[in-house]
Amino acid sequence: MGMGFFQALNGTRSSALLETSCGHLLQELKMIWDEVGEDRFEREKILLELEQECLEVYRRKVDTANISRTRLHQQLAESEAEFTHLLLSLGERSLPRRPEKMTGTLKEQIKSISPALKEMQLRREDRVKQFQVVQGQIERISAEIAGQPVYNDTFSNVVVNENDLSLKKLEEYQNELERLHAEKSDRLGRIENYIGIIQNLAATLGMDSSQIITKVHPSLNELSRLSKNISNGTLEKLDTTVNSLQAEKHIRLERLQQLGKALANLWNLMDTPSEDRQYFFHVTSLSSVSSDEIFTTGGLTLNIVQQVQYKKLDRLKASKMKEFLFKKGAELEEICSRSHMEIPSTLEMEKIIHQLNSGEIDHADLVTSMNEQISKAEEEAFSRKSIMEKIEKWILACNEEQWLDDYSRDENRYSVSRGAHKKLKRAERARIMVNKIPALVDSLISKTKSWEEERNKVFLYDEVPLLAMLEEYDMLRKEKEEEKQRQRVMHS
Repeated sequence: MGMGFFQALNGTRSSALLETSCGHLLQELKMIWDEVGEDRFEREKILLELEQECLEVYRRKVDTANISRTRLHQQLAESEAEFTHLLLSLGERSLPRRPEKMTGTLKEQIKSISPALKEMQLRREDRVKQFQVVQGQIERISAEIAGQPVYNDTFSNVVVNENDLSLKKLEEYQNELERLHAEKSDRLGRIENYIGIIQNLAATLGMDSSQIITKVHPSLNELSRLSKNISNGTLEKLDTTVNSLQAEKHIRLERLQQLGKALANLWNLMDTPSEDRQYFFHVTSLSSVSSDEIFTTGGLTLNIVQQVQYKKLDRLKASKMKEFLFKKGAELEEICSRSHMEIPSTLEMEKIIHQLNSGEIDHADLVTSMNEQISKAEEEAFSRKSIMEKIEKWILACNEEQWLDDYSRDENRYSVSRGAHKKLKRAERARIMVNKIPALVDSLISKTKSWEEERNKVFLYDEVPLLAMLEEYDMLRKEKEEEKQRQRVMHS
């Protein structure tokens, strides 16, 4: 039985060697048993134990071989799965150096796929590095645009999705990176443009541009050597700063233009020679320009107008303004008097002089006010012209009427005396004029009413309402006519 077990190993070289070795040992064991006198039962028992022990050794070896084979199968499957995954994640269809069909033993198959797998692993590592670089730059620029702190180890913290390492995905990231580079470049350009505008405005206004720019953000100062902050907040602050400086420039220009006009008025009042005016040409030359046209360095500094000189001129201006005021007042009074309009009271003039002395009214405003009053007076005088002409005719006719009444009461009017003929001729002309008075008065009343309705004010003649004068005259004239009629009836 024991020999049958060993004989089952025949057919291989190792089995033959084993059988020979075992055979010698069994022969030696038989000799020992014979010498000792071991019985048959004990011998069979020992041979059975030897056979069981040999089977156990073979079983362990077979199990070990099975485990090794399983591991090789698993290794091959994992290698193929990893290779396939790498192909998919890298977006590759195939690898030319990979064998299409796997043949041979497991170890041979593993050996044949290993170079292709190794190459794909190297490709993955290289592709991951590419993704890390691109994504790292994207995160860095995105952080700069968002105004967040940027660290030097950005690339090491980048999380790459290794399930999609295709060139298409890489191209998407590269396109995004190009877009961010363009946006960063645009923002830097806008910042440089803002800084340039601020520097120009600050130079014109006599301000420290470096201090203004640093206040917006310290990184914008060239001396800081920091990477410029390009966030929305910085751009908004720059825009606000530019608007504020432009507003200040506009305010200062308006102030200088007002001062320039005041100086021009002052010079005109004092007949200042042109060589003295030239000293302030830089101020008066701004009278008709806009703030966008001024780029001169220091052109709008706060101390550009020398206040000492201006105050010196201002002291002289007070006396000149009084002369001007009296001159214009006389001109206004002449216009009003000529047209029998209401003349400004002396009290009003004294009030204006008091305001001038106390500084309650600006000299330029006073000049403007007086000119406006004269202009209005001239305009009103012109509007009264046709009525005034008729008033003159009416007054002349009334005077002739009075003379005619006196002439009619003269009992010697028909006597042959020196000058009687001339008086008779005048009486004839007077009667013609007097006969026209009713029509003239009616025309005056109509024109006066139209004038008052148009201007919504009373037509005054020497501070008396003209309509009241005309209506009173018309009433008295009618009473006078009625009295004459009664006298005629009585005499007849």
